[in-house]
Amino acid sequence: MPFDLTNRLVVGLASSALFDLSESDEVFRSQGEQAYRKYQHENQDKPLKRGVAFPFIRRLLSLNALAPNDPPVEVILLSRNDPDTGLRVMNSIEYYGLPITRAVFLQGTSPHLYIPAFDIELFLSANPADVNQAVMAGYPAGQILEGNIKDENSDKQLRIAFDFDGVIVDDEAESVYQGSHDLKDFHGHEVSRVDIPHNPGPLKKFLERISNIQKLEMEKQDTDASYVPVLRVSIVTARNAPSHKRVINTMRHWGIMANEAFFMGGVEKSKVLEILKPHMFFDDQRNHLEPSSSRLPSVHVPFGVTNKDLSVIKNRKLEE
Repeated sequence: MPFDLTNRLVVGLASSALFDLSESDEVFRSQGEQAYRKYQHENQDKPLKRGVAFPFIRRLLSLNALAPNDPPVEVILLSRNDPDTGLRVMNSIEYYGLPITRAVFLQGTSPHLYIPAFDIELFLSANPADVNQAVMAGYPAGQILEGNIKDENSDKQLRIAFDFDGVIVDDEAESVYQGSHDLKDFHGHEVSRVDIPHNPGPLKKFLERISNIQKLEMEKQDTDASYVPVLRVSIVTARNAPSHKRVINTMRHWGIMANEAFFMGGVEKSKVLEILKPHMFFDDQRNHLEPSSSRLPSVHVPFGVTNKDLSVIKNRKLEE
């Protein structure tokens, strides 16, 4: 019987997101493919350094302890390497003890075409072209931004923070603001639709899967009072009152609960993020990510009207 991924949280992961590939990439750029191949052969048993997404992925996979016989999380490597040069990546995964067993090696081909084959709810890569292609094709994807990220082994909690518009929901409301740059128009639009749930954005299904795992954690707490939940979900949005109501009503309609919400009203998000210290923060606007991305794991989701110069995706329809 085939292994069923449809009821699991599936993350597709480029090796550039999980590991620091700067040294090997420099060999490829400066010396060419044959030198790169030789370099990877000679270093195939030397573990790669941890990358920006490593702390996030390690904690995400730890959630499989909730149901070892039916693990809720699956991470699949989607690599531009060929199988031969990709061996170092798989050896590094084994060295760090990450339970990642499924991999796709594509020798320079963009992996986005294979996202639906594995029911992937989130594709992460440091390669902006691969991410843009995925988003243009209607798939949930984000670019990992470069940063010097520390992984505190003693910190077991997994903190995930999301912007709202253009990430969890589509860019309907954002388009109103970008059209006039008038907050009164934006708030008026949202107040008039306060009880109408937003259309889903690129990471709605991902958040939905995360919410399902949170429910598993609550069930675990009911039977084991000593259990401490791992997941903590936060919304960090530039919205403020009165447009906050539609955010809450949309989340209620979907049956998704956030642990925290920050309605910033234009205050710099990095001020909150520095205290919150998420293991991943997703936003559709680079200017909201760059102030803290060098220290906090950050993902740019190139979706919607604020990214129209990156891709033509206005007419894309996301399925519920």
